Amino acid sequence: MGILDVIGAAIATFAFGALWYMMLAKPWTEAAAIPTDAKGRPLNSGNPVPYLVSFVMILLVAGMMRHVFALSGIDTLGKGAVSGLGIGAFFISPWLILTNFYEDRPLNLSLINAGYAIFGCAIMGACLILFA
Repeated sequence: MGILDVIGAAIATFAFGALWYMMLAKPWTEAAAIPTDAKGRPLNSGNPVPYLVSFVMILLVAGMMRHVFALSGIDTLGKGAVSGLGIGAFFISPWLILTNFYEDRPLNLSLINAGYAIFGCAIMGACLILFA
């Protein structure tokens, strides 16, 4: 596994995130208290910075996941997907929910974001194996 595997997994996970948040746009913007225009689109949707930061953060997760997979001998599609799912469900999601509750954010926001972490990491783990 190399840098191209990491980049490919990050792209796939980023694309999944676009679909996830498009499907859940209304409940997500409401739960996150994101200001929207008359059509319900976030007012900052034309700002590239959140998308760029998002991709860089996903790239970091993919890079570390690749490292963990290499050290752990994770080398099959099933192991990659399940390991990624576990990372999302038991590392990333609890931390997201923890911070959201300290910030008194709605449970719905935690569930939407945790869902993306869980399924996104499963996709990322599978892609790291597929692209290797």
